[in-house]
Parts: sequence; structure tokens; C-alpha cells
Amino acid sequence: MSASVAKEKSMVIQKEMIANHFKALSTAKETGKKVVYTFVPGNISELILAFDMLPVYPEINALQSGMRKKSDGFIQDAEKIGHSEDVCTYVKCDVGMMINGNIGPTGEKIPPPDLLLLSYTGCFTFMKWFENLKRLYPGVPVAMLHTPYQEDKQIKPEMTQYMVKQLKEEVIPKMEQVSGVKYDEEKLKGILRNSSKVEDAILRIFDTTKNRPSPIDAYFAGVYYIGPINSGFRGTAEAVNYYEELYSEIMERVRLGLGPITPEGEMEKERFRLVVEGPPNWTHFREFWKLFYDFGAVIVASSYTKVGGVYDMGFRVDPEKPLDSLADYCMNCYTNLNLEQRIDLLEQCIVDYKADGFLVNSIKSCNSFSAGQLMIMKELERKLEIPVGLIESDLVDPRYFSYSNIKNRLESFFQMLDQRKIILKQ
Repeated sequence: MSASVAKEKSMVIQKEMIANHFKALSTAKETGKKVVYTFVPGNISELILAFDMLPVYPEINALQSGMRKKSDGFIQDAEKIGHSEDVCTYVKCDVGMMINGNIGPTGEKIPPPDLLLLSYTGCFTFMKWFENLKRLYPGVPVAMLHTPYQEDKQIKPEMTQYMVKQLKEEVIPKMEQVSGVKYDEEKLKGILRNSSKVEDAILRIFDTTKNRPSPIDAYFAGVYYIGPINSGFRGTAEAVNYYEELYSEIMERVRLGLGPITPEGEMEKERFRLVVEGPPNWTHFREFWKLFYDFGAVIVASSYTKVGGVYDMGFRVDPEKPLDSLADYCMNCYTNLNLEQRIDLLEQCIVDYKADGFLVNSIKSCNSFSAGQLMIMKELERKLEIPVGLIESDLVDPRYFSYSNIKNRLESFFQMLDQRKIILKQ
């Protein structure tokens, strides 16, 4: 936010939460806290917290490095030691950060892992990424939690049983070994009760975009809103407090009939309502966002804010079935849905939030999102007869962000939306 835009209480709370987490990581060696490296999609942070360990998310470090204009150097250093230009830029940024002393995006050193926890959910890159982490940290134990893909659009009992078996026989024993703490199911149930409250709150928050004007942007602001649930706080009392405060602030905006807050203040007029598929670009985040709000475009729903968990389709953890719940949560991440499920979900968003158009941001180095996006576009255009558009960028490699190309494509897309509105009024 610019200096002229006052920070709301929820923003201050989140900033303190994240800062305290990185501070705890930087002092982990002194305090004796054990550190687990894992990934956002399918992360079982509640189980990590149940063992009093600290999570590290390499994608979070990479995207924050991108926002702080540090990713370019890290990526080039990774390429110098042999990583291809086609490799996911999150991976290269992460590797580059590690070979440069592992100084995190806040400037504080991130400790090496005591456990590498690979919760594999729909992205094969995670497998190769962990191979690199294993080489960078030889001797560190690895726990593999393999998540079955929802090929048939459903989670079958045997899939849940398969994951629970892994939790019991592979993950929990290694967590006990590394942490020196015995598994306490009652403690995990208590943490999951907080998770259930957070899940309800995050769905209520993103549902507020049904209002006109929408009080929030569910993509650019949405990535801040999902920060705590995707960076180790899901299941904490702090997260419950944050989301309650955030929801209260948003509902006040609804009461006053206000639109989203942008880095330059409140959006004056909502002209277009969009649903967006794919991650944002992080290296030019504010310039990217400005391209939308300058046109009065508000994103009322996005697939990326569901990367750490899809709650729209009714999933909630059941604290009384803790391991089953963690298993089902992993399988309910967006990247673990098949293409038909993704289309169904996006169609529901377009209809429920009364979007004027559908836009894809195709990420050069992210096959997990980019695969199938053209099919998704064509199917939604066919089924709903709405304008669709596509822009291209990258996650954290500034070499693949072309402001002029994106601006030109967006201008054409918004002109198409304008023309459609004129036709519909006739």
C-alpha cells in the first residue's frame, strides 16, 4: 500500500504474524525448535504444529523474494549451476536463495531443515524440487506423503485409507523421531477445531464478492488474505483472530457500499467483474494489479486463492477424525482436482459471483496450472457464452513479464466486455 493508504487492523495483525514466524525461524537453533520444509498445496501444518515444529514453505520464500525484487539474481545463480530456463522459477529462486546463504525474504537467515516433508499434490515438480533439497541437505530425513489424484472427480474411501496409512507409518514416526515429541491426537484435534473456524471464515470472506460493488478483490488482495492459512498458521488461535477481524472489516465495507482497497486507495467504480485462473506475477505485482483497477476491473473469484485448499465444495475438517481430515484436505487442493472439476468449480464461480468475463494468466514455468488452461477457456466460453481472454507472464522471473503485451491484451479484452454490455442492453 502507498503511504497515503491507511493500513487496516487486519493488515497489521498479519504483518506481525509473518514477522514473528520468520523471527522464530531465525532463532530456531537457539530455542531448540525443529524445522520442517514442506509445500503449500496439501500442507499438513496442523500436524507440524502438533509436534511443536516450525514449517518453512519454499514457494512462500520464492514469491516474497519476487515481490522484494530479489528473485532475479537467485534465478540466474541457479541457472549458472545447471538449472534450465524451463524449470519452475519458484524452484530456481529457492535454490539460488539457499546457495547464497539461505537469507530469507525478510533479511533473516532461514535455518536448514530437520525434516523434509514432501506432501505431493498434483505437481510433479515438487518431486524434483525435493530431490534438489535432499542434495542440498544431505543426511536430513525425508517423509513422503503421496496424495492420490482425483481422477474420477471423487475421493474414495480407499484413497483416504491409503493416505492415513502413510501418516501413521511414514510421517508421524519421523516427526516423533525428529521432534522428540510423541504424537498427541487430542492436541491435534484442538488445532483442527481452529482450522474448522478458519475454513468457515475464509469462505465467508470470499463470498462477500457477491455484493455490488465487491468490497474486495479476490485475486490481488485475495493472495494476502490466504497468507496465514498457507504459511503455517492454519489451526492457530492467531489465524482465527485474524480472519474474524478481516471479515468484520470487509462487512463494514459492504455496509458502506465501498469497493476494494487498492495500493492507490479505494477503487471508485466497478466496471467489470472477472474470474481469473492461474497464479499472479509476483515480480511486478503492483504494476500488474494497477492494469486491472485502472480499468475498473475487480476479480470476484480466482483459482489461485484455492491452491492451498478448496472449501467452496463443502469440505471441512472434522476434528474428531483428525488423520482422515488431513488426508481429505490434501486431496481437496485445487492442483489435485482434475480438469473437469476445475471447469465445474470455475463455472460455479462465474455464475455465483455474476462475472462479466473469464481470464487466464498463463504462467510460463508452471505446468501444474498451465496444462489444460486452453481447454478450460474453451469449455467455459462454450457453456456460458461469456468473453474469455488469456495473458502470459511468469511467477518470479522478471524476464518474462512484458507490461506492454499484457496491457494490450487486457485493453482488447476489456473492449470486448464493453461491447458485450452494450449488446446486452439493447
